Parts: sequence; C-alpha cells; structure tokens
Amino acid sequence: MTHTVLIAGASGHFGSAAATAFADAGWQVRRYQRGTDMAAAAQGADVIVNALNPPKYNNWAQHIPAITAQVIAAARASGARVVVPGNVYVYGSLGGVWGPDTPHAPSTRKGKIRAEMEATYRASGVPTLILRGGDYIDPAQTGTLFSMMTAKAAQGRLTRFGRADALHAYAPVADMARAAAALCDLPNLPDFADIPYAGQAFSVNDLAAELARQLGKPVKISAFPWWAMRLAAPFWELARELLEMRYLSDVSHELDAKPLAALLPDFRGQTLAQIVAQTLKAG
Repeated sequence: MTHTVLIAGASGHFGSAAATAFADAGWQVRRYQRGTDMAAAAQGADVIVNALNPPKYNNWAQHIPAITAQVIAAARASGARVVVPGNVYVYGSLGGVWGPDTPHAPSTRKGKIRAEMEATYRASGVPTLILRGGDYIDPAQTGTLFSMMTAKAAQGRLTRFGRADALHAYAPVADMARAAAALCDLPNLPDFADIPYAGQAFSVNDLAAELARQLGKPVKISAFPWWAMRLAAPFWELARELLEMRYLSDVSHELDAKPLAALLPDFRGQTLAQIVAQTLKAG
C-alpha cells in the first residue's frame, strides 16, 4: 500500500530533504502551501511533517504556538502522525550525551518555546515523532552554522564560533530525513516517540584535521567576530538570536545514538570524512 505524507515547509532545510527521502522510500508526497487550509490538505495523509519555521528566526513566541495548533488540528482531522524535526535547545547548557531521558531544562527563551511546543504535542494525544538533531549540515542550502563555519574551507580556512575543542552535534539533513521516512514505516513506533538523530559529533579541531588531510595542507582556524553581533543586536533580530544560542558552541555535547540504532539497526549516515568531501565538492 502506498503511504502519503504532507510536507509543511517543503522549501526549508528539513522539509526539502524530507520530500526527497519520503519519495525515495516510495511514499506519495504532497507539499503544503503556507496560508491554506492544512486540515483539508492533510486529508488522506498518513504523516504530516511539520518543518514550518518562522522566517529569519522571527517572533517565535507568537509563531511557534500558532503553527503547533495548526498542525495538531490537521493531524486530528486526518488521523495522521506528526513528524517534527526537534533540536537540542530544550536541554540547556549542561553538556554531555543528550537523549530521551535527559531532562528538559532550557536556558534560553528559544529553548523554553521549543520545550513548551513539544509538551503541547505530547499532551495533545496526536501520534508524534520528535526526531531530534543537532545543527544541520546541508550542502544544498546556505544559512546553517556549518555552512558559515566552512565558507572558506577550500582555501584551508575555518571559522570557529566557540571553543575549538568542544564536541558539537551535527545532523546531515539528508540522512536525518531518511531516518524519519524509515521510522514512519515501522509498525511499532510509540504514539509519542522522542528519538535523537545522533548524526555526527565533532569539534572544530576534528573538522580542521580532516580538512587538512583531504586538502593536503594546514588549515587556519579564525574566531567569529562576536563583537560585531553585539554591536548589531539592538537593530538586527538575527544577531540577537545568534548571540542567545552562542553557548552551544562552547558546551561540549552530543546526541545518544542508541535509541535510533535499536529501531533501525542497519541505518548508516555520513562519516566526517564524507561530510568534508561533500563540503569541498559543493564549495
């Protein structure tokens, strides 16, 4: 039987990757048009992927609850499971290996909004999969922390946003989307599933070493000019948001790979070497 998925936010990082991954897995893919009736668009769908985000990190406090309510209403009307690409903001600033049993203790305004969003899905009774990843790696699009860090990788230069030795969780977005499609094919997925997508965890130093190996020359690491963001913050919302999440580049963290491995034991994602090779090719 052919399954149907409705992708909300199909032009974004996760949404576009999800459209490809579900199609490759044999699903019929529909793309939701923002501003139309989502409940009507979801009729007959087995899964709704909520990859909608406020543009340019704008006004989360208003937009995130509104999007959440819209998606829950559409899921109730259609009987579909919701897939939400989760992030690590909910865990706060205490580093370590984060997973489903890690308490939600957000230390930022955005983290609190995301924690409240996830609690709303859990309380709604709508079948929901939170597939949680670190910062996206998406060679097809710009605008990620990783793309900013590696903008001059081919020239043997990297930008660090925090400690060069701190582990940082990354999610190659195409791999994460493949995992979402595979999980949605499982017959025994819990009604509410909080599953980390561990992806890769590496430091700027690890990245520099692999980049130097592939380039065959030394790599220079430069610090990001946070002073410029502080100067711009009173006038530029994106600068304020970047400053708020800066702590993630200083706190060593990774996501627990065991829950996904238990459900999809044969799943394999990209290695750091493959990520660097792909980055150099795209750049």
